[in-house]
Amino acid sequence: MFDSKALIRSLPEEPGVYRMLDAEGRVLYVGKAKALKKRVASYFQKTNLSPRIRLMVGQVASVEVSATRSEAEALILENNLIKRLAPKFNILFRDDKSYPYIELSADACPRIAFHRGAFDKGARYFGPFPNAQAVRESIHLLQRVFLLRTCENPVFQNRSRPCLLHQIGRCSAPCVGLITEADYAADVRLAEMFLKGRHGEVIERLTEAMQAEADRLHFEKAAALRDQIRSLQKVLHRQYVESAREEDVDIVAAVAERGMLVINHAMVRGGRHLGDKAHFPQNAQDCAPEEALTAFLEQHYADHPAPPRVLVNLDVDAECEAILGGMAGHAVALQRPRHEMERAWLAMAEKNARHAIEAQAMLKANAEGRLERLRDVLGAAEPLRRIECFDISHTLGEATVASCVVCVDGAMKKGEYRRYNIAGITPGDDYAAMRQALERRYEKVAAGEGVRPDLILIDGGKGQVGAARDILAELGLADLPAVGVAKGEERKPGLETLLLPGTDEPLNLPANDPALHLIQQVRDEAHRFAIAGHRARRAKVRNRSSLEDIPGVGPAKRKRLLAQFGGLQGVKSATVEDLCRVDGISRKLAEEIYNQLH
Repeated sequence: MFDSKALIRSLPEEPGVYRMLDAEGRVLYVGKAKALKKRVASYFQKTNLSPRIRLMVGQVASVEVSATRSEAEALILENNLIKRLAPKFNILFRDDKSYPYIELSADACPRIAFHRGAFDKGARYFGPFPNAQAVRESIHLLQRVFLLRTCENPVFQNRSRPCLLHQIGRCSAPCVGLITEADYAADVRLAEMFLKGRHGEVIERLTEAMQAEADRLHFEKAAALRDQIRSLQKVLHRQYVESAREEDVDIVAAVAERGMLVINHAMVRGGRHLGDKAHFPQNAQDCAPEEALTAFLEQHYADHPAPPRVLVNLDVDAECEAILGGMAGHAVALQRPRHEMERAWLAMAEKNARHAIEAQAMLKANAEGRLERLRDVLGAAEPLRRIECFDISHTLGEATVASCVVCVDGAMKKGEYRRYNIAGITPGDDYAAMRQALERRYEKVAAGEGVRPDLILIDGGKGQVGAARDILAELGLADLPAVGVAKGEERKPGLETLLLPGTDEPLNLPANDPALHLIQQVRDEAHRFAIAGHRARRAKVRNRSSLEDIPGVGPAKRKRLLAQFGGLQGVKSATVEDLCRVDGISRKLAEEIYNQLH
């Protein structure tokens, strides 16, 4: 029996993180505390716990704790553990994708680009932005006003004349020296100031530069700066959303309706409203909106920089404000709206949250209806909660790839998709490829591991379906229903033929049948995922440089050769004497390279 009193006596009065485990050692809940003893004791001494927490406490068999030096450290550790362990009683916010940023590269002439993922050393990043559209609109604006380059470095380093973007007034062409590095760096500094919200200062500097050029009688340069200022003012006037203050504010609204809870997160940067994004938490059944709001603030700002002010529609514990400020390195105020503009922002966030709930409810009802119809069509005794679909992609047998996509409760689960690089078969043998993919996917299921699907879809005709059923029978999984989806006449959508288990008669559903729509959605996703994998594998083989096969030419020497001669074709055209001039290339090696390439 779990002795909570003995546990409480052993806990320190320090900040830290606690993990509640069940009898099998699974983590039920991860939490942080200002004082571990007081916080953990509250679970076993209070009687007014919510039903969700009461259910959790009833399953606790042990508690592990990790002391930290501060609450901010505890929050970061808690956030990392929640995302890694995904405890079933924690409210969990997980995005399909990370937030996008604008990147200014670390090159001598920095490139402005859309960025998502890990940060590169030396580059500067601005954001996050709520969606990709907001990033692209900002990049388009910066191109038009500051004429920054967007081309990749290999293109930039090997141009001999300006590109089309320069001709249409979207780039100052630093690639061919039409602007000096110093002048380009000045434009980059202005763009950086603009991205930091210092719009007024940018316009002031451009105005001063325009006046200086006019005083020197450089009227063409002054006119260009004038046009730059007008373009910037025009865009700002359109995008300010009635706010004349250049401030950074986040608006976070928690709304619970129709049995669903959503957090809507909107961003204002430099006075410009950049849009919003809805977040539906996991494990939030019977959760109060205030609790979900706090969970979102702590998890989101552990990964992303917090602005000085965050507007919220519900009251939040003051401790949360202090912790966020400690992580951000500056004061973070969690506030309710103070004036009409802020009330309008918050009202808009709440309205969009309700729209997201309505859309989610419609999608859920539609998904449930399609699943129920598919169950009727197939005569399945149990609900078809988990569907897995396989497809094969290759080009005349080259770089064969099999895909497996997963649909759970009518929604695609991209985190569970798998690709299989097929090897050891006769090129173009789709039947053998299907056998290999299914064997690799279900051999663990046959051994009692992994998740067992309720339905398997095979994109193909009788041959592929027959191969699939044979391998399932060999694995002892003949009871798993495998349905073939054969392409219709002229491969037109809506004319697909279903090959059902236990019958030789194909089934043709009406083009407007909800069950067919679900099958098409899953099949098309498997097709897309397989083609993407095949193209990547094929490109990797075809893009392999013939220099990689030459002994003595490693990555550094290969890079120097390609840079010196502008690509592989230039290396092939070079003489032995030309190759000898490259740093690190001896005459013997130059002769070897020349002989290998000719």
